[in-house]
Amino acid sequence: MPIGTFARRSGLTPSALRFYADAGLLLPAEVDPITGYRFYSDDQLERAVLLRRLREIDMPLASVKAVLDADPADAIRLVDEHVTAVVDDAVAARDRAAVITASFATEPAVRIATLSGPVLASAINQVLTATTDEPDLAVLGGVRFEVEGGTVTVTATDRYRLSTRTLAGAESSEVSWAATVNGADLRGCLADLRRSPSVRIDASEHGMWLRPAARGDKQCRLVSEPFPDYRAMLDALPEVTTRLELPKTTLLRVLEQHGAEDIRIRVGTEAVAIGDGAESPARVSGPAVEVWFAMTTLYPAIATAVGADVLLDLRGPDQPATIRSADHGDLTTLAMPIDAPNDPNPKERNA
Repeated sequence: MPIGTFARRSGLTPSALRFYADAGLLLPAEVDPITGYRFYSDDQLERAVLLRRLREIDMPLASVKAVLDADPADAIRLVDEHVTAVVDDAVAARDRAAVITASFATEPAVRIATLSGPVLASAINQVLTATTDEPDLAVLGGVRFEVEGGTVTVTATDRYRLSTRTLAGAESSEVSWAATVNGADLRGCLADLRRSPSVRIDASEHGMWLRPAARGDKQCRLVSEPFPDYRAMLDALPEVTTRLELPKTTLLRVLEQHGAEDIRIRVGTEAVAIGDGAESPARVSGPAVEVWFAMTTLYPAIATAVGADVLLDLRGPDQPATIRSADHGDLTTLAMPIDAPNDPNPKERNA
């Protein structure tokens, strides 16, 4: 086929095809010796499309050639190595940019708290499960930090879940500060936080800095959108009607074996049935109730709970359920139920 047709089918421009031919990456199947016109064959399309995709992730020509000529296992390794390098470069650029932007700030950063690094990392990791990536609602991908007297409360919500945890600081302080912090930036700090005995948190109106002991400072961007008024929502919750306590490992195992997207929790007076399984003994207080959850909402809330047992506080099939550790009440997660899949009069899923 002529170069124009091949260009349209491969998604490459004719000029790009000439460039890649001259670079030795994709030679024409045939070149007319008189006119110089280039022709390509159908069996070259796969290579051309792969070449285009590799260039779309900014892979340099030498690496592209190595991938095109490699077996599948080596090709996967080379692509992964390239992506890792790109991400590392982006992180380094962000850190360097933080130094530059900080130099423009008229107000210096102020120490707002000092915490255990592993404890802070655990709390951030737990509440990050309640974030979501929505380009039009960046606040739902952020974590709310609220500091009062050296105590730090971290909260996140994607409208179907809400996770919050409060951490006692290593020292008291009269500083009060609140802002929503970029979740991706926080996620990139977790490895250093886990390895640091303590971390100092500094903040200004332009950002928050995590300063792990003996490790490089990490700047986290702030999200300008207002965070949902979760405290008003918590205050307005109805009373708990049914409470059950059961082993975390048992509940997780059942959830992992459940193949459907939605799962039913049927609570009796002295037992609970998860999904279609048989009833298992549980400590139950309150009336029997049946509640349905989306697996993607319930599983992270259970998995991040601390301790051997979990408490599920239920308020009925259409009200948020509270999930806590039976022996650690610090981490609290709210999970919205959904309508039963076989409901003859289905409503929109609760949000």
